[in-house]
Amino acid sequence: MQRIRALKTGWQLLKSSCEGAAKQVNTSASRDYCNLPHQGSNSFGLLFDIDGVLLRGGAPIPAAKQCFRNLVDRNGKYRVPVVFVTNAGNCMRQTKAEHLSHLLEVEVSSDQVVLSHSPLRMFTQFHKMCVLVSGQGPVVEVAHNLGFQDVVTIDMLREAYPLLDVVDHNRRPKGSIPPTKGLRPIDAVILFGEPIRWETNLQVIIDVLLTNGSPDNDWSSVQYPHIPVLACNMDLLWMAEAKNPRFGHGMFLVCLENLYKKVTGHELKYEALIGKPSGMTYNYAELLIRQQAQRLGWTTPVKRLYAVGDNPMADIYGANLYNRYLQASQHTRAQMQAKSAGGSVDPLVDEAPKMTAAELGGASSVYGTQEDLPEGCSSILVCTGVYSRDQQELPSDPTHAIVEQRIFHGHRDFHFNPSLTQPSFMVQDVKEAVELIFQQEGWPLG
Repeated sequence: MQRIRALKTGWQLLKSSCEGAAKQVNTSASRDYCNLPHQGSNSFGLLFDIDGVLLRGGAPIPAAKQCFRNLVDRNGKYRVPVVFVTNAGNCMRQTKAEHLSHLLEVEVSSDQVVLSHSPLRMFTQFHKMCVLVSGQGPVVEVAHNLGFQDVVTIDMLREAYPLLDVVDHNRRPKGSIPPTKGLRPIDAVILFGEPIRWETNLQVIIDVLLTNGSPDNDWSSVQYPHIPVLACNMDLLWMAEAKNPRFGHGMFLVCLENLYKKVTGHELKYEALIGKPSGMTYNYAELLIRQQAQRLGWTTPVKRLYAVGDNPMADIYGANLYNRYLQASQHTRAQMQAKSAGGSVDPLVDEAPKMTAAELGGASSVYGTQEDLPEGCSSILVCTGVYSRDQQELPSDPTHAIVEQRIFHGHRDFHFNPSLTQPSFMVQDVKEAVELIFQQEGWPLG
């Protein structure tokens, strides 16, 4: 697997402790910051999760509409750069942008949206390969839009090989066995999101992996590792209209991984795991923030990011992981400057823990140079989604908020570091989050 060289260099220089202790801020929805003087500079950007933060299912959370009125001026122009970062991936970016525009009653453009699969644009080495795509929605259109040229769906594969999908008796061939239709061998598997028929997708994907991309061949675990697998969206759970969380694509990945290991005795390997909490996803979102700042006419770099989410293992973990990378990048630059000036270099740097390939993201480069990167990324946890006051009482001491949860809901290939699930700030909803951010930056809301 290729690595993000710059990310790897920076992350390997990290100290094991997470920067600072989590803070809890007691904000009031009724507090008016409109009279605050504008003391801050144009130097921050906002990253918003969608489900559980702005929406519950198909309906907006009331606080979302209120806060977005404060994020645009009288002409509807954004006052600060805003990017929506979601692990959803069953649609096009333009479709998601139009949906958000309608529900939030503000203009949202496609270049403000990062879906779980958006960073796949970087994986150009796969774009000319024959790829099998799994998920729901317009998966072929999505794949082509990302740059993939030769796309095969699960339905196309089961139609070409009609004996593969037999769990549902009504879908079994009737009468004589139909002939198979030869397809070009599959070179890689792209998992966009949870499918509708899990049993069909699990069966067919296993067939492809165990036949080196040609499911009309016999199973064989001799050739290992298997053809490349790239997965988007690792969320084990997500929040919709139901009272309790629903199974996400991360749960489908757990099934696929365990089935493959049960059959072969080997671990399923991923060429890339993207979507939150992968650092590549936050790096891609930060690039969009940078571009927006330029369009707003900002002449100073974006120094701080604020990531608002409801899922400690996806939103908070990912934002904190990216913050550690940003801190490491700063430290690396300082070390290099000190060395070039004849100063001493911190000997403890080499003792920093290494990140897994999954946490590094799996791409070959970062967006932008080290000098372009912000100084840090603060995570803000809201209680309107996966993490909810309905199930968990909000403690007075935030250092006990998430660490007491001993069950790891993150992906198999990510380290469980409880400190990374600790939010920088914890508030009730997205409106309080925006009020808090503006207060931190010395910006008026109105």
